[in-house]
Amino acid sequence: MQKLTTILTQKTKLQKNQIINILKLLDEGSTIPFIARYRKEMTGGASDDELREFYEVYMSSKRLLERKEEIVRLLIERELLTNELKIAIDSAETMTRLEDIYRPYKEKKNSRSSIAIKNGLEPLANILQSAKMSEKEFEGRAKTFVRGDVVSIVDAIKGAKDIVAERFSDSAKERNIVREMTLKHGILGTKAGKEFDERGVYKNYKEHSEKVAFVPSHRYLAIRRGEKEKQLSVKITIDGDRYLDTLKRYKLREYMGSSKNILFEAYKDGFKRLLYPSIEREVSTLLKERSDLAAIGVFGKNLTQLFMTPPVTGKVLLGADPAYKTGCKLVVIDVNGKYLADALIFPTAPRSDFEGSRRVVLELVKKYAIDGVVIGNGTASKETQEFFAKINKELNGALKYTVVSEAGASVYSASKVAAEEYPHLDVTVRGAISIAGRVRDPMATLVKIDPKSLGIGQYQHDVDQKLLQRKLQENVESLVNSVGVDVNSASSSLLSFVSGVGPRVAKNIVEYRDKNGAFEAKKELLKVKGLGAKAYEQLAGFIRIREGKSIFDNTGIHPESYSVATELQSLADTSDTKELSQRLEVGEITLKDILKELSKPGFDPREELESIPFKDDLTDISMLREGSIVSGVVRNIADFGVFVDIGLKNDGMIHISQMSQKRISHPLEVVSVNQYLARIEVISVEIEKQKVGLSLKEI
Repeated sequence: MQKLTTILTQKTKLQKNQIINILKLLDEGSTIPFIARYRKEMTGGASDDELREFYEVYMSSKRLLERKEEIVRLLIERELLTNELKIAIDSAETMTRLEDIYRPYKEKKNSRSSIAIKNGLEPLANILQSAKMSEKEFEGRAKTFVRGDVVSIVDAIKGAKDIVAERFSDSAKERNIVREMTLKHGILGTKAGKEFDERGVYKNYKEHSEKVAFVPSHRYLAIRRGEKEKQLSVKITIDGDRYLDTLKRYKLREYMGSSKNILFEAYKDGFKRLLYPSIEREVSTLLKERSDLAAIGVFGKNLTQLFMTPPVTGKVLLGADPAYKTGCKLVVIDVNGKYLADALIFPTAPRSDFEGSRRVVLELVKKYAIDGVVIGNGTASKETQEFFAKINKELNGALKYTVVSEAGASVYSASKVAAEEYPHLDVTVRGAISIAGRVRDPMATLVKIDPKSLGIGQYQHDVDQKLLQRKLQENVESLVNSVGVDVNSASSSLLSFVSGVGPRVAKNIVEYRDKNGAFEAKKELLKVKGLGAKAYEQLAGFIRIREGKSIFDNTGIHPESYSVATELQSLADTSDTKELSQRLEVGEITLKDILKELSKPGFDPREELESIPFKDDLTDISMLREGSIVSGVVRNIADFGVFVDIGLKNDGMIHISQMSQKRISHPLEVVSVNQYLARIEVISVEIEKQKVGLSLKEI
């Protein structure tokens, strides 16, 4: 543990005592959201993101130490460990450096070198590597090794060269030189593959090259996908001749024997056959890992912005899931998101029953006092928007509508979660409920869907799926806990992301609530099956009880601090937090958090953000021209640009170059998912392809 603490002190910005505290808390079973929110004095106020970064470094450092111990053990068993080697292993700061050190000592089965060693040619390889003989003398020495499977001088020399070639390729120094050379000066090149489509999505990569150091993550993932589909052939190259020339001039200049030419041939073979192919694979893997992390990072930020969209409160909503032949599925949800009724209308072709559909909608509006309509953006969305725009006009603007992405609605409607929530409803109705819920409470609705199905990713199917799942799980967990969860209305899906809960306990909480009625105090949670003292400690601060016995239960104040909160309520002046923290024996950071919660009981951080806009009418692509000004909602963000719903069948596109007058490195610097953009300029219209190019530069 001391070694690990030392490494973490070097690799992070945290102090040694903070690191010790965090490791102790993690070892005790504390979650990162709990540590970040309720143990600030122990961590120096480290945020959730900082703690997750620390955890990544902690796990990688732990794996590094474990690997060092394993390598030392293996070397001891084979009696190969020297003091010099032990020092090199101990000083290795990365897994790459460690594996480079260990590489020459790995047992290699059936390589050309291992076969040559088995044939007794290692002494000849040592002679060759010294390069002190003339070629004639070396050939004479090689003759003495002709025996057994070594049937000629040529075989003996070839075997010796194979041994030297592998030694050279295993050299930690040379591997590092070639690795750095590839990362800094390597060229990533693509050519047409066996199944290349001249008019396909990879047409621009038929003959493409760029420096490895500058290839963007989204392009590399696209290239990797093309390679996987056999549309592209991909190669990373360096100036190997220049490297070998430098090697010859500097590495071999100290050797006097003319056999150094044979030695150089061995080095050259080692470079071309072993060393560079290995480094090329390594760099490809590194580029993939970097690209995965970048893509997952964008995905996570998009997910954060989507989940943090403010809920539309106090409105009865009509959810509409459009379709042509099967009709538009309608569902009414109340101000709390509870299902009230459903209906099916056919306002679009092929039936085009406008009057019948209008009558159904007006009856629902009158019966349930509906305040707004939420329309999915899938098939028949444009025609459905036209239908509701006419009704809204008829009602003098009393039934405005908004359009939301319906990505994942069908996945949810057919899921086990949906079946448990609405066992007696058709899957199509469940889908419409999901669409309406994306406005009523985006987080509570979307948490039930696999994030990969939400349509906000960038090459999400091309990245490491285990890493993606873990990062998104962490992301959702952070978001849910930052907002807080009403234990009396939350689904088991939402509750499962609360610190210390998990799927099993979440279901037990809902079952207890259904059987015994609403929770009136947080401490009642201890009666739930499987929810012990430790789990209660972890979750209690993130749970909310809106109409409970204690006002504190509707805040982010942890029950362990209720006594302090009670004393603070009785004080007229709480401005001197330093003196108060000493008198109440509580950390000053924690004290400030308690005061903040007392000032805004029941506060939802999403309330400070821009809500989803409702509109009166829709956009028609035939009416758009270059220079037209439109408005819209950001649906998805990628490295190269932004997709904006401006009321058309397809989202408009703002390329990163059109995001701002100044140069930006990523669209996230300018916009966020679900952000409403009031003024966007149209810079291109392709009616046949239903494509619209947009710009924010002149706005």
